[in-house]
Amino acid sequence: AVATVAMMAGCTSGSGSASVVKTIDISLTDEQYAFGVDKTNDDLLAKANEYIANVKTDGTLDEICEHYFGDGEPVGVTSAAEDTSKDQLVIATNAEFSPFEYKEGDIFYGIDMELAQGLADYLGQELVILDVDFEAVCTYVDSGKADMAIAGLTINETRKESVNFTDSYYTASQVVIVPEGNSLFDSCTTAEDVLAVIGEQESGRIGGQRGTTAEYFVKGDEDWGFDGLTNMSWVGYTSGSLAVNDMLAGNIDYVIIDQAPADMIVKKVNAAN
Repeated sequence: AVATVAMMAGCTSGSGSASVVKTIDISLTDEQYAFGVDKTNDDLLAKANEYIANVKTDGTLDEICEHYFGDGEPVGVTSAAEDTSKDQLVIATNAEFSPFEYKEGDIFYGIDMELAQGLADYLGQELVILDVDFEAVCTYVDSGKADMAIAGLTINETRKESVNFTDSYYTASQVVIVPEGNSLFDSCTTAEDVLAVIGEQESGRIGGQRGTTAEYFVKGDEDWGFDGLTNMSWVGYTSGSLAVNDMLAGNIDYVIIDQAPADMIVKKVNAAN
């Protein structure tokens, strides 16, 4: 139900004269987001699964999603200072992935951040948020620097080597962002159509956030089950927004990123133009 709400209620690309980018609204993948938990902490894994089951059943997750996909108001989350003498839940995230995690000043916002605060409250702990590079969130957990990774994290076999995944709480997919004037994908109705259009090009450059599903999708990865786009080279950025800006500067051809962040970025970029 949450996945359906997210897909239907997500922002669409701008249609006004100021629009400069648009999303090709066709899902290229089917992914499941989950929390990554310290492999030595079975009790935390069990408690986190209890919490996820509760918020999915009692409507809390739908309500949080409405804060970002509907008419609700996002709720800010403040990180406590890390203190080993206190009972704290320490999570690793990357606050560059709106609407799941982002920052305004020192305040964290996003679906994941509200869920993290709810989990900390459920556990009776103080929440500590470590904002690190996305590629490092699982490493922080694996090395004992954090209890969990909550960062729009797709379940996959490679990451399972570093963390234990909770039950899924969100269904996501990858989409393509292109300049508004690009008409190559106008007749596409399926993922196969989109990939055929890309495959017909002799060469090109696709950008996205480093360490995310998009990178493995473009480069190809056996663990993820992706064949890769052999005619395209990958260009990694610290955020999807930077990738879109570089596309507008003419340095890359397309951006691939998760649907919800894609819609948020497209809305923001078009509003700024």
